[in-house]
Amino acid sequence: MVNIIVAFPKIENGKKIKNILVKHGFCVSAVCTTGSQALQHADLLEEGIVVCAGRLTDMVYGQLREYLPAGFEMLVVSSPGFWEEKGTEGVLCLPMPLKVHELAGAMGQLAESVTGRKKKRKKARREERGREEGQILKAAKEALMAKRQISEEEAHRYIQKNSMDSGRGLVETAQMVLRMMQEG
Repeated sequence: MVNIIVAFPKIENGKKIKNILVKHGFCVSAVCTTGSQALQHADLLEEGIVVCAGRLTDMVYGQLREYLPAGFEMLVVSSPGFWEEKGTEGVLCLPMPLKVHELAGAMGQLAESVTGRKKKRKKARREERGREEGQILKAAKEALMAKRQISEEEAHRYIQKNSMDSGRGLVETAQMVLRMMQEG
């Protein structure tokens, strides 16, 4: 679920936006009245969406966007004239008066974007971990092949059998083999 921070100078407006979002199945983490409060909440979260007015009590949306962590998207609800003049890249804008279906649609689009980035990062981490684990396994097999004068297939079977016998994972067993080879 995507974290959402709502920031409007009038708390009543922020609560109204929050209620609309919650009714449409979104999770609102915080309702703020200043940009600095929104930034404090954003720093605690890895990623999410900030829904805000064009102008807060301490900053305008462009400044807030600039200081937000990289994993955040922004949706500005303001008069069209305000954001056309001050247009900021990477910001989705909705005109006032706000239509509920437009807000829900825009939030769905932004939530999809945040979720897609999260999935890409997870996949990249998995692939990196897979490469690292493959290198560990390869190094352990090479060490066994050199020390015991066995084939790669036999080295793999040795690691695999020890892994099953000890109830440990293949990579953990390969790491143990490498430590034993270094000690002995």
